[in-house]
Amino acid sequence: MVGIRGRRRPVVLALETLGVAAGYYAAGRLGLLRGLVVDQALVTPIWPPTGVALACLLILGLRAAPGIALGALCVVLSLSAPGLSTIGVVAGNTAAPVCAYLMLRRAGFCEDLARLRDGLALVFLGALTGMVISACTGVALLLAAGKVDTGSLLPVWLAWWVGDAMGVVLVTPLLLVLHRARRASLREVRWKESGGLAVVACVLVPLATQSTLDVQFLVYPLLIWAALRFQLAGSILCALLASVLATLAATDGRGPFTGLTEAEVMMKLQAFNGTMALTALLLSAVIAEQRSTRKSVERACLELAAALEHLTAGDSPPGRRPGGDGPPS
Repeated sequence: MVGIRGRRRPVVLALETLGVAAGYYAAGRLGLLRGLVVDQALVTPIWPPTGVALACLLILGLRAAPGIALGALCVVLSLSAPGLSTIGVVAGNTAAPVCAYLMLRRAGFCEDLARLRDGLALVFLGALTGMVISACTGVALLLAAGKVDTGSLLPVWLAWWVGDAMGVVLVTPLLLVLHRARRASLREVRWKESGGLAVVACVLVPLATQSTLDVQFLVYPLLIWAALRFQLAGSILCALLASVLATLAATDGRGPFTGLTEAEVMMKLQAFNGTMALTALLLSAVIAEQRSTRKSVERACLELAAALEHLTAGDSPPGRRPGGDGPPS
């Protein structure tokens, strides 16, 4: 039996590595479908592989790192011929989620995102701090290759950094929710209300992101509704839908992005995506924390009531001595 388990472990590890690599590569190809040019450098407003990589690390641990590196290598090779810069890109794209994972673990991060501190940790440690590594590495390689000049470093770096951070804020929570989903939780879903929310989202989100009028604020009441009633699962799905449709409109120069320069499009899109993702993530974390606190208080009250009932039942009747059968003397 020990020998069989010993042989199975490398097979399972190899399958996990290939699965992580396949997920990373698929997310990378999806992210490359839409890009924006910032000072002659092509950047993606949302880079989903960073979210996939961090979610895999949170679920599997550091053994997911080889799969991330393999997936990053496949994405780079699909874009250009192998070279010295390939090693730098793969190293930066692997080191960024690994460092984000280590910081989150050090901060006591919980994958259920049921506390406000977990939401803040994912945003400030996992997204904003961890993705500095990949942005710095990528822009340094572009500068070394002569694909960007020193005057364009800051705009390109900001676009790269925010795109990687948006991948973490939007994709990682969704994958963690899917990982924790159970059939029992599906039976508890309010299907009529969730269907109504889906219908409203399919009408309201395209209107807010495709109309030439500045009506993107219409998305926020939808996010609040989703967070109040369905917590993270509902709010992050609405945010992801709005972000994808807004990215499509921005890359096509339609809707509220009509007539803007490339830099203005990137700034407006990233501001919309960032505020929307933060609203969905942090609001749902606050609501989940409040519900957890209320359940803890209710459980404590029930336990206290049971204890008082037990103590009351153990009291001696009036006029009788404890342990005695006769009348009091």
